[in-house]
Amino acid sequence: MPDIQSILAESSQQLQATSGSAQLDVEILLCHILNKDRSHLRAWPEKQLSSDQLSLFKDLFNKRLQGQPIAYLTGKREFWSRDFITTSDVLIPRPETETLIEFCLELISDNPNASLLDLGTGSGIIAITLAAEKNNISMTAVDKSLAALNIAKENAQLNQTPNIQFIQSDWFAKIPQQHFDFILSNPPYIDPADPHLQQGDVRFEPDSALIAKQHGLQDIIYIAEQSQAYLKNTGYLVLEHGYDQQKAVAAILREHNYYNIHCLTDLSGQARVSYAQWQTNI
Repeated sequence: MPDIQSILAESSQQLQATSGSAQLDVEILLCHILNKDRSHLRAWPEKQLSSDQLSLFKDLFNKRLQGQPIAYLTGKREFWSRDFITTSDVLIPRPETETLIEFCLELISDNPNASLLDLGTGSGIIAITLAAEKNNISMTAVDKSLAALNIAKENAQLNQTPNIQFIQSDWFAKIPQQHFDFILSNPPYIDPADPHLQQGDVRFEPDSALIAKQHGLQDIIYIAEQSQAYLKNTGYLVLEHGYDQQKAVAAILREHNYYNIHCLTDLSGQARVSYAQWQTNI
């Protein structure tokens, strides 16, 4: 049977043509199969895989060769130092969303009992991370997809965040009339004609969580319109969006009479999160 060292060397070389992180991908697959961390691979390079382990590795590796995302192959992805169950029913958690988390944590620090609404929660990374970091907040998380919502509920249990109310709803359709301090969303924002949809991991992610009409802005427009009736006076609307949508999102927020409109950049320096406040008496 081949050992860890030889599998790493041979498989990484094979994968280089289709992945920009070939060695890391192979290491993650091996760690998943062996139920060990990456330090184990370095400490025991001569360890041989069993026939069952080798068979499972080959199956997962061949799927990775075809482009299937690592997060879907292992069924999990780390975000904000926590593990999240990740299936093809939800988007893969990405570091860009950390910008939204950081900003919201800053806002909540001044309002520890804040009420928040997470629209299109998907795997639940936004709602769960905030609820785990600030356990006094009141969090409501909604998603149109029952499959996605079930994943979010599993992740809430996994990360011990019982302080979240989950609602299956097409945006605001089934949310009881109430007012929130913050409404957050990482909505679909990719133009249906965007060539990136045919590249990388997004080829395998759910279209309903990625694509929006009107050049990717349809859902952002709808959320901006409908949030007005659900925000407290001076409440915040916080939206993740595409790197090239800053001006369009700002225009939408101005058109709908929001104020204090700003945009934050992500870890790569790309415009990623826009926020604004709502004043109920305007």
